[in-house]
Amino acid sequence: MDISLVAGLLALGAAVGFAAGLLGIGGGMLLVPFMTMILTAKQFPEEHIVHMAIATSLATIMFTSLSSVRAHHKRGAVLWRVVGLLAPGILIGSWVGPWIGAKMDSTTLALSFAVFVAFSATQMLIDKKPAASRELPKAPGMFGAGGVIGVLSGLVGAGGGFVSVPFMTWCNVTIHNAVATSAALGFPIALAGTLSNIYFGLQESGLPDGSLGFIYLPALLVIAIASVTTAPFGARVAHSLPVKSLKKVFAVLLYLLAAYMLYKGLD
Repeated sequence: MDISLVAGLLALGAAVGFAAGLLGIGGGMLLVPFMTMILTAKQFPEEHIVHMAIATSLATIMFTSLSSVRAHHKRGAVLWRVVGLLAPGILIGSWVGPWIGAKMDSTTLALSFAVFVAFSATQMLIDKKPAASRELPKAPGMFGAGGVIGVLSGLVGAGGGFVSVPFMTWCNVTIHNAVATSAALGFPIALAGTLSNIYFGLQESGLPDGSLGFIYLPALLVIAIASVTTAPFGARVAHSLPVKSLKKVFAVLLYLLAAYMLYKGLD
């Protein structure tokens, strides 16, 4: 890689790590659009660009989530019982998501990403107060919710926060606990999704040098180094922001990224 590309990826990784700690989104919502831009500029095969951006994004979340959740855990904000209930469904769903994505063309995948992200942003921006009696479902319902979170995360290359944070706040979990718990869920999502993207990507032809399945290894290395460094700073800021401000930041960021992927899909 040339020095300008390395510098760009380092900056992207730093921003992604901060966002992961701040919003519990694993960074995928930022990574996928920007990775799509970078791979397009580097003239990667058009039919593989979105798939590779999504796969590389998921792989970096394995590293970012560990750094982010460590910072949140120190503040006692991670609901580990919720993580345990959602994780089994997430592991299954995160394997299935890339399998579905591998069968979709780049345009459909980009449009799907835009729709999912815009929906999540709207849910956060409306900030409709949940019924006081509403709470998280029992174990079977949590398994099903985990499966949905896993499929969508594996499909669009995100850590699941764009679904899990609105889901938990809808069930009367505070935004700070929801962000912290979502950060912890990022690792099982990323692990299963990464293995799935390697497996299904190895069956594709025409992938560029430096690829492992759909994952572009040089970008993974550079982004992971930067994102792990900045994730704890994002977590620190998250616990100092008021709830409404955190929700607005989350929603505005998601709308901007949805708009880019919509443009990419329709281009």
